[in-house]
Amino acid sequence: MTSIEGKVAIVTGAASGIGKEIAFELSRAGALIAIADINLDGAQAVASEIEQAGGRAIGVAMDVTDEAAVDAGTQQAVEALGPIDILVSNAGIQIVNPIESYDFAAWKKMLAIHLDGAFLTTKAALPHMYKDDGNGKSRGGTVIYMGSVHSHQASKLKAPYVTAKHGLLGLSRTLAKEGGERGVRSHVVCPGFVRTPLVDKQIPEQAKELGISEEEVIRNVMLGQTVDGIFTTVEDVAQTVRFLCEFPSAALTGQSFIVSHGWHMQ
Repeated sequence: MTSIEGKVAIVTGAASGIGKEIAFELSRAGALIAIADINLDGAQAVASEIEQAGGRAIGVAMDVTDEAAVDAGTQQAVEALGPIDILVSNAGIQIVNPIESYDFAAWKKMLAIHLDGAFLTTKAALPHMYKDDGNGKSRGGTVIYMGSVHSHQASKLKAPYVTAKHGLLGLSRTLAKEGGERGVRSHVVCPGFVRTPLVDKQIPEQAKELGISEEEVIRNVMLGQTVDGIFTTVEDVAQTVRFLCEFPSAALTGQSFIVSHGWHMQ
């Protein structure tokens, strides 16, 4: 595998959950990490933890739906750590409701965070990846979008989430085509249910909407299709991201990688 030691990575939504573990995993591989999150205090706290563990990291404020904020946060990362080599577009939220009662403002918020955020962070990072390396070639880089099993299938109550996660496949594939000749690869990592605060919040919401118990939501809705009845872990996802960042060629570019304990198979 190709070493990413000394490479600069921005991980969005990295103040907690999956993003935080991805930041730590890439740091363990030697990358320099910009923790980008709308929660600046949380981002700086994670950066401090990474530094205490022997890595190098900074926390930057970033509302991924705001182009000026994305550009400013990216520039701050570049000034502190160097040109961007890796972007992990991970920021996301969840709001569950059936289509007929889904608030339009909530729909727009969901699409803005997941899709606009992916687009804006990609647009901000690409000039650094496309920059001449001094030998007449582009520096290159890796862009990873945090999709979901819902990038490939649907579930009740999640219309904008499913729509957005499907959309990331299109963005990633387009970037793979456009960026390939300049050494930029793109991937979508598609986890199953990961036991984070985001998922914990969904359990009572889904129980209420579906008219079943919280235990049934976990057993039947979230884990019923897995091969082992086990939640996907943040470590599962982070190790997949690291693998893709370290992969030495464009052989896998434009693909999605499902990390779901067999919940969905392709």
